[in-house]
Amino acid sequence: MNAVSHPDIERLLGRMAQDLRTLLDRRGIEAPLMVGIHTGGVWVAERLRRLLQPEPPLGTLDISFYRDDFTRLGLNPLVRPSQLPFAIDDRHILLVDDVLHTGRTVRAAMNELFDYGRPAAILLAVLVERSGRELPIEADVVGQRMDLGPHEHVKLSGPDPLALEIHCPT
Repeated sequence: MNAVSHPDIERLLGRMAQDLRTLLDRRGIEAPLMVGIHTGGVWVAERLRRLLQPEPPLGTLDISFYRDDFTRLGLNPLVRPSQLPFAIDDRHILLVDDVLHTGRTVRAAMNELFDYGRPAAILLAVLVERSGRELPIEADVVGQRMDLGPHEHVKLSGPDPLALEIHCPT
């Protein structure tokens, strides 16, 4: 099992924040609305928000009911309510997740966002982008890219958000 340590994650987050500033400046976007996908994406979004210091509050999405495998998996016992404390119509959304793998989580998150309104644009930032895409979804900002085999996984883990690590079983 390989791991990326907490200081390395902080370095990745710092680079992501700089890349986001550059991207937002280049596109002329001021004060995007930041939305994290439960659970790991919310942690990443909270960290990025502290680095970027955007004015609007952080929104969170629990995409459990929007997953395309919901009928097969059933209800997740840890379903959390989504919280979007702002209107998203005609606003730029910065959607944040921990790991981009197949693209299905991001698709579900976008479906839920469109139930709340019609954003001007959605930008995607992920801590880790790994191989194995099933849908044509691409992140705008990536902390680290990993080429993993079909049976390998990467996840954030740890006893609390300050001690999270990325584990990559090999």
